[in-house]
Amino acid sequence: MVKHKHYRPPGKKKEGNAARYITRSQAVKQLQVSLPLFRKLCILKGVFPREPKKKVKGNHHTYYHLKDVSFIQHEPLLERLREIRAYERKVKKADAKKNRDRANLLRQRRPTYRLDKIILQRYPNFIDALRDLDDCLTMVHLFAALPAIEERIEVKRIHNCRRLSHEWQAYISRTHKLRKVFVSVKGIYYQAEVKGQKVTWLTPHPLQQVLTEDIDFNIMLNFLEFYEALLAFVNCHLYRSINVKYPPILDPRLEALAADLYALSRYFDANSQSAVLDPQASSLSGSGNVESQQIGDSVSESELRLAQLQHQLPSNEPGALMHLVKDVAGEEEEDDDTRECKKLFKDMKFFLNREVYRESLLFVIPAFGGTVSWEGDGAPFEENDESITHQIVDRPMHGRQILAREYVQPQWVYDCINARIILPTGGYLAGRDPPPHLSPFVDNEAEGYVPDYAETINQWKTAGRSEVLPLPGVGKEDLEDPQNLLAEGVIDRAKAKEAVEKKKKMMALERQYHDELNKELHGVPHSSSVSNIDNHISGKETEDKEEFDDDSELAKLVLSGKRRGKLEAAEKGIKRKKDHIDVIRERKRKLKESQKSKEG
Repeated sequence: MVKHKHYRPPGKKKEGNAARYITRSQAVKQLQVSLPLFRKLCILKGVFPREPKKKVKGNHHTYYHLKDVSFIQHEPLLERLREIRAYERKVKKADAKKNRDRANLLRQRRPTYRLDKIILQRYPNFIDALRDLDDCLTMVHLFAALPAIEERIEVKRIHNCRRLSHEWQAYISRTHKLRKVFVSVKGIYYQAEVKGQKVTWLTPHPLQQVLTEDIDFNIMLNFLEFYEALLAFVNCHLYRSINVKYPPILDPRLEALAADLYALSRYFDANSQSAVLDPQASSLSGSGNVESQQIGDSVSESELRLAQLQHQLPSNEPGALMHLVKDVAGEEEEDDDTRECKKLFKDMKFFLNREVYRESLLFVIPAFGGTVSWEGDGAPFEENDESITHQIVDRPMHGRQILAREYVQPQWVYDCINARIILPTGGYLAGRDPPPHLSPFVDNEAEGYVPDYAETINQWKTAGRSEVLPLPGVGKEDLEDPQNLLAEGVIDRAKAKEAVEKKKKMMALERQYHDELNKELHGVPHSSSVSNIDNHISGKETEDKEEFDDDSELAKLVLSGKRRGKLEAAEKGIKRKKDHIDVIRERKRKLKESQKSKEG
């Protein structure tokens, strides 16, 4: 008996991509929500559009996986948002009937929701949350610098973002977890290492932000809502890991003066000697140490000194996040990088002029063990303090200068942090053009081009560690491996190449010397021309290169078409990188020639 294939009427059952993926309009219809609410749910739940191999409805549609849509459909938050939407209709109805009392009462009792369970679902482990913290910190720091706009960005959102960013910076500075800083056109990049995870974020420059009308903040505010809850959870876990209470209880008068960072510092400092520490004072604990005021045993003395400090702080002061030098009970064991960063600016006192970007330096200097103050009310110490070692300026100094201190530009601080050594201040003095600000996020060896200043810094680092001696002109050291010297930063690539050629030539001379001795013993005449050796070396290198090219061409013929295409793409990438390096070197050569012509 022949078994006929079952005929399936259209629309009865679907298989393949048609059954696994649905369009956005179909998902909105299935969930019975509006499009803005659907976008918000997708952002909160971490659901993103998919790209199926075969787009059944066409290429102009956005597709979602059916399981993701059902995941949203069974979310309790969806029902809560529906209740809030129905409640907003009651408020609108009361306003339409001009019943102001009922409308105000309904607004006061407006239902809310929390994102705690969603965060626990998306990040079951704390390490997972740290890995996804880059965009979160960038978004929070961005909104912390934006102005409040009526009906677009609320004031409380700006204040909350600023509070969360200050709490994060206070922990990083207190525990000395900052690793890299780079000032670019977009803003200032920071990288910290927390619990073994590298966290990188971007903060905007302290400039007045002008927002145009064509910016749609709805999607950004939805992301910000989730990021605020996530960062609050992360800060809570980090503060409790060092035995500090969270959330920090700020002094209301300092908080009214917009001095959150200063309040955090005082909070850490006031509780650093007690059994249970608070996060706010320790972020600025250094300012209390500099003032040479010790916290008494009684709580009244601590409160009295906080009250004495609050009226000295100006309203626009972001706070002095500095001098986090006291050990916290229960703090995790420090690794080598943390100990190195903690001692970089040890026993150094910095003073910031008023034209310098204060908030960034108040964050990075204490993170590396330094002490810092600024010009204005509430500063830990004044400009005429004799113990100041470095004064950060950003314009030429025309007034009286103190010989016992160095007047350097802010770039010197960032370059010292990236190099992990105290660089000479000669190139960073006030009024001079500073050296190039090199990015610590670029691997020069992998890129194939090492800037001159990077080689100079490597030489300073090597000389400071006293690990490798300078390369002499002649002697036994000539036989050392030049690759090791290149890695240590003693010599650059050109010198390394010369050393390799010199080493090959010396080895060839040694071999010829032994051959000639053997010939003399057997009575065979020999030639002692060194030029023959050079020709022999160059000829051997040419033969090796030709053999390598022939072998590579034969290997390509054996490969399949797909592997050959990948190999050719890789070769094109290497050639493109080499061409880019050649362009950089040509520009460098032309720049040096133009400078010489101007000097001549």
